[in-house]
Amino acid sequence: MSRPNILLIHADQHRFDCVGANGHPFIRTPALDRLAAEGMRFTHAFCPIPLCVPSRNSLMFGQWPSQHLAIANWGTEAPRPAREGLPAFSQSLRAAGYFLGYVGEWHVHPEKDPTAYGFHEYVPEAAYDSWRAAQGIAPRPRTNRWFGEVDPFIGLESSRLAWGADHIVRMLETCARGRQPFFIRWDPSEPHLPNVVPEPYASLYPSERIPPWPSFPDPLAGKPFIQAQQRRTWGIDGWTWAEWAPIVGRYLGEITLLDAQVGRILEALDRLGVSETTLVAYTADHGDLCGGHGMIDKHFVLYDDVTRVPLLIRWPGQIAPGSQCDAFVVHSLDLASTFCDVAGVPIPETFRGQSLLPLLRGATDNGRPDVFAMYHGNQFGLYSQRMVRDRRWKYIWNATAEDELYDLERDPGEVRNLAAMPAYRAELNRLRARLVAWMEETGDPLLNYWTRGQLIDGKKG
Repeated sequence: MSRPNILLIHADQHRFDCVGANGHPFIRTPALDRLAAEGMRFTHAFCPIPLCVPSRNSLMFGQWPSQHLAIANWGTEAPRPAREGLPAFSQSLRAAGYFLGYVGEWHVHPEKDPTAYGFHEYVPEAAYDSWRAAQGIAPRPRTNRWFGEVDPFIGLESSRLAWGADHIVRMLETCARGRQPFFIRWDPSEPHLPNVVPEPYASLYPSERIPPWPSFPDPLAGKPFIQAQQRRTWGIDGWTWAEWAPIVGRYLGEITLLDAQVGRILEALDRLGVSETTLVAYTADHGDLCGGHGMIDKHFVLYDDVTRVPLLIRWPGQIAPGSQCDAFVVHSLDLASTFCDVAGVPIPETFRGQSLLPLLRGATDNGRPDVFAMYHGNQFGLYSQRMVRDRRWKYIWNATAEDELYDLERDPGEVRNLAAMPAYRAELNRLRARLVAWMEETGDPLLNYWTRGQLIDGKKG
């Protein structure tokens, strides 16, 4: 079989539950629903870390953040790039003869752009502002800070999302005329806050129609201090759902605007006659609180709101239409390995993910009984967390704060912290031992004599 084309659409901060096919009761995502209907929908895909720079480095280099060492965003206490010399999946694809194109935000290295990692063409998202100014359009408004607003100066066609999709379609048109396989990647900033959205999308979901997330309200009883401080720092402490609902509405509206552009790209694949030879993957670097637990953005927590991500893959002739995969997936690590496997090139020995190819072809089990995630801190300072989650239980080890234990079967919103309750001590100990085993396996530098005592020897409450 000739090498397939690959198209990756990698959004920023898209919650798992904000896709129609994933069960949202009213959001309009016909293009993403089409991908699910024509391909495979993953129900348990998780990010290795709910933070932009580390997650995107994990996708490029196929490693956990504690291994590639890009553990925080720029402008924080730990703004370092990944270790030098790590192979990227994109370099392997280029060596195999692929054309590589990249449109959108980068967030992998502060000085090197995608062309340093094998991409032939790179269109940075910052170029949209210049394009917008050249069209005589006023800059995007920012009067409501991070909470979003209507962009009154544009329509759908001049939105940043439409501009990005235009470049993707242009690259597809060029590639379809040649004989070289392609890997094209679109990384829109959306639906990351602030959601500055044109009409009619800004008003598509009226506030009165939007119910609270399962995690709202959350009194944060028995939870780490930093979570309540996060509310105070953002100035949202005590907000009611009536105050959150307009923000959530714009977030959902921007997802529908993004979906419309995904639809345009799928139609271009059809028009150009390359749909049957192209694997299309849609996912996001991490999720979004957006009012979940009464918080905003994603920091200092490892709730499903931010760790669980949508993952949809279509590959005609290889994936049975309408498939559902319930296996645990670490999406960025596994995608890095998958792209190499699909392209028929060796997976670098430094990669730590699993190829999804067996699952795409119908396997139901990848041998993972659970999934893990981590966090190291960001704009509020350094703060170490590790997570293990299985089908029912989630344990979060906060190295310098209260631990968290949630029964996901009885408490899917992760509101009631059970970690300090004697009745759950056996479950807590089981998950702590499982976490230590994973940290040993991955060479996590946070595991040492002192922290092992917390987890194994009962030196923590």
